[in-house]
Amino acid sequence: MQIPVDTYTLPNGLRVILSEDHATPIVAVNLWYHVGSANERAGRTGFAHLFEHMLFQGSANVGANEHFELVQRAGGTLNGSTWLDRTNYYETMPSHQLELALWLEADRMARLLPAMTQAKLDTQRDVVKNERRWSVDNQPYGTWWEKLPALCFPPEHPFHHSLIGSMEDLTAASLEDVAEFFRTYYTPDNAVLTIAGDFDPAAARAMVERHFGPIPRGTGRPTLPSMTLPEQFGAPRREVVPDAVVATRILLAFRIPVAGAPDWYTASLLAAVLGNGEGSRLPRALVREQAIASEANAFTFDLHKGSDLLVIDVVARPGVAPETIEAVVVAEVERLIADGVTAEERGRALALLETGWIAGLQSAGARADKLSQFATYRGDAALVNAEPERHAAVTVEALAAFARTWLVESNRATLLYVPQPTPAAEAA
Repeated sequence: MQIPVDTYTLPNGLRVILSEDHATPIVAVNLWYHVGSANERAGRTGFAHLFEHMLFQGSANVGANEHFELVQRAGGTLNGSTWLDRTNYYETMPSHQLELALWLEADRMARLLPAMTQAKLDTQRDVVKNERRWSVDNQPYGTWWEKLPALCFPPEHPFHHSLIGSMEDLTAASLEDVAEFFRTYYTPDNAVLTIAGDFDPAAARAMVERHFGPIPRGTGRPTLPSMTLPEQFGAPRREVVPDAVVATRILLAFRIPVAGAPDWYTASLLAAVLGNGEGSRLPRALVREQAIASEANAFTFDLHKGSDLLVIDVVARPGVAPETIEAVVVAEVERLIADGVTAEERGRALALLETGWIAGLQSAGARADKLSQFATYRGDAALVNAEPERHAAVTVEALAAFARTWLVESNRATLLYVPQPTPAAEAA
C-alpha cells in the first residue's frame, strides 16, 4: 500500500503535505502543532491540554463554538487532541467544503487572541477540571497515565509530569499565560498541515497560500530541557498504589530506544508477540490457560524524544493476590528471555501489525493524521510508506536478543494497583 505524498513549505515555515485520493468524495484537513505537555513550565501543568479546549472558543471571525457548528452544518466532523509533545486539530469534510476547513484553521492560527476572554478561560478551565475528575481522579486505575511516566522519567524531565495537569496549576492559569502560549507555539513554522482525500492539488495549493501564506512565522520557541537519559533504568523501580478497585492491575515498563530508531521496530514487534490479540503470549497464558487475569496487553508508548517505553499491562481476576499475579507476569517475561520467540509467533505478530497498519490508513482522516505525525516527528511524511518493511525486517534472532538485553529486571519499572481494604476488613 503506497500513500501518495507531495510535500512543500511556505515562506513562513508552514510545512504542507498533500495526499490525493479520489476513492470517495471526502477530504481531511489535519493540523499538527509541535507542542504538548513537555513544553509546559513549572506551575502550569495541563496547560497544553487546556489550550486545546481554548482553540474551539472562537477567533476574530468565528464565534464561540461556531467552529463546530460550521463544520457540522457542512456535513463534516472535527476534533482535537493533546499528547506529550504535540497537539493536533482535524476536520473531515465533503470534498467541496475543503476551503471552509482551511479558512477555519487559518483564522484561529492568525487571529485567536482578539477573541480570548476571561470568561472563556474560566469556562474551559472548569471543563478540563471535570475531565480530570472523570477520567483520572474518579476512574478505576485512572491515575496510571500520570503515575507511570512519573515513575519512569526523573522530575526534571519534560515527560515526567501529568499530561492533564493538576487542579492547582489549572486554577493558576491566567489569560496572559494563554496569550503567551499561543504567541510562542501556535505559529506556522511550528506546524504541519496535511490535506488527504478527494481534492484538486492546484486548487488546494492556492487555498493554502491564500489563507495561511500571510500569517507571519513565530519569533522563536524556548528550548526544551535535555531529553537524554541512560539507555536503561539501571535498577528496578517500583510503586504500589492502593486504589478503590476490585482487582489488582500491574504495569511493567521497560526503557527502550525512541520510536523510529532501528531497535524500536524490534521492541514494537516484541510487544505484539507478548500482548497483541488473544493468541499472543500473555492473553493465552494468563487469561485462557491459567485464568488468573481478565486482560493482558503489551504496547509501546511511541515516544520520539529521549527514550520510549515498552509496557506490559495485566488486570488480574478479582481475588487473585497481588503477589501472585506479579510473580506470574514476571515469570512470563523471564521465559521469553530464556526461550526466545518462535518463527510462528513472529509471523503471527507481524501479520497483526501489518493488518492493523493497513486498516488504520483506510480513512482520509487517519491517513492525514499519520502523515502529519511522520512529518512532525521524523521530518519526512513519505517514510510512512516504509513502515511495514521495517517491521518485516526484524528477525527471530533480533527479537530474542532484544528481550535478553532490554527486558531485564534492572530495566524494569513496576506500577502495582492493589484493592484498598474495605472498612469491615480494616476493623477486623
